[in-house]
Amino acid sequence: MNRQILLGVIVCLALGIGALGYQVYRDNKQPDGVSISVGRDGVSIEQN
Repeated sequence: MNRQILLGVIVCLALGIGALGYQVYRDNKQPDGVSISVGRDGVSIEQN
């Protein structure tokens, strides 16, 4: 395998790992604003 192909594979893997990490971060980040919950105890409003 020559160096250019190896470097290309490493760059592609790094980009894929970075994109996956960003997606996990975005999924776990709570949105800014107001959270409204309706449950057995009534309505709950919380500001994030």
